[in-house]
Amino acid sequence: MSELEEVEARGGPGGTEHAAGDLRLPAGIRVFGGPPNGARRSVGIAVGRFNGEITSRLLDGALAELEATGVAPEAIEIMPVPGAFELPLAAMALAKSRRYSCVLALGCVIRGETSHYDYVCQESARALQDLACRFALALGYGILTVENADQAWVRARADGKDRGGHAARACLAMLALRRRFDPSGGL
Repeated sequence: MSELEEVEARGGPGGTEHAAGDLRLPAGIRVFGGPPNGARRSVGIAVGRFNGEITSRLLDGALAELEATGVAPEAIEIMPVPGAFELPLAAMALAKSRRYSCVLALGCVIRGETSHYDYVCQESARALQDLACRFALALGYGILTVENADQAWVRARADGKDRGGHAARACLAMLALRRRFDPSGGL
């Protein structure tokens, strides 16, 4: 069987959304990071109101994951904004307050018939990445960018494996990594 046939047999290009398996780290070599730990952490969440049923599910998943990792409910604050395009400004306001250990951005953009989708997706992602780098901010990116509502529902499921929960875990994991390099919180 050729390499291409093997990839296709595993559900390769076009067959699955992601490649299966976990990262294998070599034994005996120093690895930075640690498990996501929310104890004594504060979290600011910017969440879009547009596609509210979906973003509510993302928020539920993020809150469940934050609770599971030890973030106290009173250490979480939520800033609702109109939609995904407004998330970078809200995330910047949360970051500039310096009241939060990390920030989550949750939203949902569903492709329509115009190029609006492309602009909103690209610009919000770029602005959030710029913000994270400028502030050395542990930022959880939880914006769904999907073709249709069915895809959004699949990714927003509230069983802990959704994009909201994933964004929360990633945010706390990056916070642990950042603190490993610089205990003061900067890079």
